[in-house]
Amino acid sequence: MSVSPVTAPSAPVPVRLGTGRAHPVRRLLLWRVPLGVLSVALVSMFTYFATRVLPGDAASAILGQHATPASLARLRAQLGLDESAISGYLHWAGEFLSGTFGKSLSNGQSVTAEVMPHLVNSLVLVVVVAVFSTILGVLAGVLAAYRRDGLFDDVGSVLSLVASALPEFVVGVFVVYVFAAGVFSWFPAVSILPPNQRIWDQPEKLVLPALTLLIVTTPYMFRMVRAATIEALNSDYAEVARLKGASPTRLLFCHALPNAVAPAVQVSGLNLLYLAGGIVLVETVFQFPGIGLTLVEAVRTRDVTVLQFIVVLLAIFYVSLNIVTDLIVLLTTPRRRAPR
Repeated sequence: MSVSPVTAPSAPVPVRLGTGRAHPVRRLLLWRVPLGVLSVALVSMFTYFATRVLPGDAASAILGQHATPASLARLRAQLGLDESAISGYLHWAGEFLSGTFGKSLSNGQSVTAEVMPHLVNSLVLVVVVAVFSTILGVLAGVLAAYRRDGLFDDVGSVLSLVASALPEFVVGVFVVYVFAAGVFSWFPAVSILPPNQRIWDQPEKLVLPALTLLIVTTPYMFRMVRAATIEALNSDYAEVARLKGASPTRLLFCHALPNAVAPAVQVSGLNLLYLAGGIVLVETVFQFPGIGLTLVEAVRTRDVTVLQFIVVLLAIFYVSLNIVTDLIVLLTTPRRRAPR
């Protein structure tokens, strides 16, 4: 009787953990970037068609109320306003994608020459406010959490609630009264600049608009950092570090504060998003020569090309900042950046 040979068991095939799993960063970019592009396209379409249905146009704004129908027709033909809404949008979108942003309908200058100097002034204002609001909010929030239920915590919490509830124009009027027109006369009440100057040429005109936005934005950072730090100080790992003899300073800065970074980044992104919109009102109050005041003027004169360019620019800023903020939060949170 023949005996069949015994086959040796095959070696187990190693299993690679994480194979086929998309990395969270890649997954976020693959999902958010196409949605961002679609959002910008929808914003541009909505803005263009919304301006077309409004009463009046750039020709009416330029020639005034006493213009004849013949002169209006000639000017509309020169400005390209006689095109249909769809063909006009497609023509504008094609030029925008090719890097040609058109000319202003009100003065004939290129859109970039009209907008970019004001955009630089607004960027200076936003960067100054963002830096100081982040520094003040983080320091005040950490100190309030460290001295929880103390005098600084109570006063800071009340003031932050009051400041965050006030509209920008109310804060602006208060700031002007205190520092320019009423109590003190330290700074100019308006920020009007000559055409060829930038805001850094007269930095004193930057103070009151920046202070107004600082009062409005800092409370959000303060409250978020305070809550995140208190939660970190009451956590189990903080209690273990405390039992091991960690000093209060080490416990605060080495254990609690790093865990408050992600909420602080999120609030910084939200503050920047808020500044992109809130800057319009503040610049109008102070006549600050920025992109917000240019946007208001474009609406008044029905300058569609300038209006469309600014709105699309703000939409790109919103979308890009949202993606960058979520990416930073993902990278600063260890449990979220590991592949799943």
